[in-house]
Amino acid sequence: MTEVLFYHLQNMSLESVLPTLLEKTFARGWRAVVHTTSEDRADVLDAHLWTYSDDSFLPHATWRVADASEQPIVLTIDGHNPNRAAVMFLIDNAPLPDSPEAYERLVLVFNGDDGAALDAARTVWADCKSRGFEVTYWQADENGRWQRRQ
Repeated sequence: MTEVLFYHLQNMSLESVLPTLLEKTFARGWRAVVHTTSEDRADVLDAHLWTYSDDSFLPHATWRVADASEQPIVLTIDGHNPNRAAVMFLIDNAPLPDSPEAYERLVLVFNGDDGAALDAARTVWADCKSRGFEVTYWQADENGRWQRRQ
């Protein structure tokens, strides 16, 4: 059964959170696809993932490269799964994939300071619940640690 995790960002940026979530996914040996909504955003994230830390390496590529199917992490704008990922990250209000049940885990990261993003996340939550997916909601505490909320 597909597990759907909702990460509610408040007073933090996607750029500060996404690398850590991807590192954890990669450390578990899972392939991931990150679905964003524009080429410009994908390019910015691609550059950021190469430079976010001096002491980390996060192998990834965009959907444009010839060997995207071999990459552990692929950034895409079309919602496809070129690397046969078990995990899809949905950012920037990207929609659910056509076949969400094809993934072990969907991770929706949304900006809680943006009313439209919050409304979109609520809609996706209701959709996922109605499909019988296991959904969890995560929010950072005052120390920046993710806490599961009810």
